Amino acid sequence: MWRRVASFSSFISSSNSSFLTQAACRLNIWESLTTGIAQQAKGVIVPKEKAKAPFITFVLGGPGSGKGTQCMKIVETFGFTHLSAGDLLRREISSNSADGAMILDTIKEGKIVPSQVTVKLIQKEMEVSDNHKFLIDGFPRTEENRIAFERITGVEPNAVLFFDCLEEEMVKRVLSRNQGRVDDNLETMRQRLKIFEALNLPVINYYSQRGKLYTINAVGTVEEIFEQVRPIFSAFEEVVG
Repeated sequence: MWRRVASFSSFISSSNSSFLTQAACRLNIWESLTTGIAQQAKGVIVPKEKAKAPFITFVLGGPGSGKGTQCMKIVETFGFTHLSAGDLLRREISSNSADGAMILDTIKEGKIVPSQVTVKLIQKEMEVSDNHKFLIDGFPRTEENRIAFERITGVEPNAVLFFDCLEEEMVKRVLSRNQGRVDDNLETMRQRLKIFEALNLPVINYYSQRGKLYTINAVGTVEEIFEQVRPIFSAFEEVVG
């Protein structure tokens, strides 16, 4: 649905078109009521509303930065659809599909799942969604991920949210959450953070240079952090709806 709309400017045109179409509908209904002639009998065809351009926000941050919690707050407050790259991969594995078996084998071998596999899972979810506002959580992790996303989907994110958190705070949060993950230990956490910094920061710098990056100080309570997020998405709502 969303792939049929090429650019953000098309979205604005679509909104104007939608307003005019709705006004035409109301006029036709009024005419039917005042003349007693059903609209269908008159053979009037009201054009369908054009598909809205997707509004895509990448949500980035190290393990324990609190981005998942903030995504839930954004979903509740602003009606975005939350797509977690990790959740989509795990769901594909549990489906026992051929791709799921390949993903599981790749992870077991300690390798990175090919970018095109993750991107296509994300793309599929976006295409079947009735929503046009998406939070893509934990992706892209690398420059190669970023390039693959833009090449395969043909779109760029409208905004990139980066939850900037002190390393010690992230370590403390992960070690205290007790979710039963085998990689939630001090040594592994330090390694994960080093990998994140090496691979993810070039992506963050890229979008900073393009003027799409919003950096959030991710130290504080959930509500304190969300008060930094809220005005960003409130401004988006004025344009996106």
